[in-house]
Amino acid sequence: MIEDINFNRLKVNGIKVNYFYICHRKLWLFDRKITMEDKSDKVLLGALLHMDSYERERQKEVLIDNLISIDILDGVNIKEVKYSDKMEKADKMQVLYYLYYLKNLGIEKQGIINYPKQKKREFIQLTEEAEKELEAVLIEINKILKQEKPPPVIDAAYCQKCAYFEFCYG
Repeated sequence: MIEDINFNRLKVNGIKVNYFYICHRKLWLFDRKITMEDKSDKVLLGALLHMDSYERERQKEVLIDNLISIDILDGVNIKEVKYSDKMEKADKMQVLYYLYYLKNLGIEKQGIINYPKQKKREFIQLTEEAEKELEAVLIEINKILKQEKPPPVIDAAYCQKCAYFEFCYG
């Protein structure tokens, strides 16, 4: 943890870290409460998978400071359940942010991302390098969210499957 950044001023929802790695426009729109996820079949499938997965886990959906929502919390690990690994970097950075956030609260954990549909599991550990990247990302997120207008459309291959596709291209 670098002491010269003010974590309390820069902390954000975990999903915003995820969106930073996917699309700055989506991040900006989401921050303005322009949400399209409720109209997306992919998001609905992910929610159903999430509800049906890991029913035996005791602590599901743990909300901390009304900012980060951890899917599953056990003794040593925080666990996130994701529908697909297509956005693996964004998923990993979201979990690393949760670990970083908890570390700032004095709680040391490790992370696991479960992709049940693919029978895949990724183990995540917070490193000093990841902390530095996250601190830079938090500063960038803050800059993006202060912009008066949304960032431009990125026209990536995955845009067609995005919940915001019609909003951006319609």
